[in-house]
Amino acid sequence: MDGNVILSTNFDDIKIFKRGKVRDMYDLEDNYLMISTDRISAFDVIMNEGIPGKGKVLTQISKFWFDFVKEIVPNHVVETDVSRYPEICRKYSDILEGRSMLVKKAELIPIECIVRGYISGSGWKDYQKNGMICGIELPKNLVESEKLQEPIFTPSTKADIGVHDENITEEKAIKIIGEETYNKIKSIALRIYGKASEFALEKGIILADTKMEFGFYDGEIILIDELLTPDSSRFWPADSYEKGRTQDSYDKQYVRDYLLSVNFSKQPPPPRLPDDVIYNTSKKYEEALKKLTSV
Repeated sequence: MDGNVILSTNFDDIKIFKRGKVRDMYDLEDNYLMISTDRISAFDVIMNEGIPGKGKVLTQISKFWFDFVKEIVPNHVVETDVSRYPEICRKYSDILEGRSMLVKKAELIPIECIVRGYISGSGWKDYQKNGMICGIELPKNLVESEKLQEPIFTPSTKADIGVHDENITEEKAIKIIGEETYNKIKSIALRIYGKASEFALEKGIILADTKMEFGFYDGEIILIDELLTPDSSRFWPADSYEKGRTQDSYDKQYVRDYLLSVNFSKQPPPPRLPDDVIYNTSKKYEEALKKLTSV
């Protein structure tokens, strides 16, 4: 486990582009420098403590999956070898090593692309209300964590930090990005989920659902941000899976469970995370990396 926690980066001589919940992005003119910090958010609130090694795990898993699905769709990765970064980045090599990428400057397609193969999370909550997720009618009497007959594409809004993403219907998503773009990214996202979930199952992991982001680069749709990480996906151990309940998972579930146990309001400021919650979360992220990529 990497004991050095990076909560934020401050490179005064490089132009900052934006800071997200987890990533710091710098503008290098030709490309962006994308750095995965060890920040962790839950219920769209960034915690005060970081998870040791988390940013490196996210970067390595994304790298693996971007390569794994490159025949389906190109992605934004330009370089991950810090020694090949522009000269201005070299002095920060210790921070950048293993947790950064040079990426293309793509124009963001402003919806979250969520594919669900199992019913869980916000999808399960929506289904309990009206039997639907994002306007898609599902069979009656499904139980929590049940496998769906076919994976479904359920878009959501892409909210700013501190604002909750909102599940939306296909019609609303088409109004935001247009029918042609919507149909293309829906098709790509479903293909990625199909290929990745099959591979994960061979490694003993159920890919319950995942969130992807796309952008335009030179008129072409490409994958951006992160891909199939424990931050953007629900990974469940296949050997303990049992429908009808919440599953164990390789992600921030320890953090979510702790926050629920102390009746966190889901608004800043967050409570302090205990050491055991931080440690267990870090181990889960590492375990996901090892199981999926055999690192």
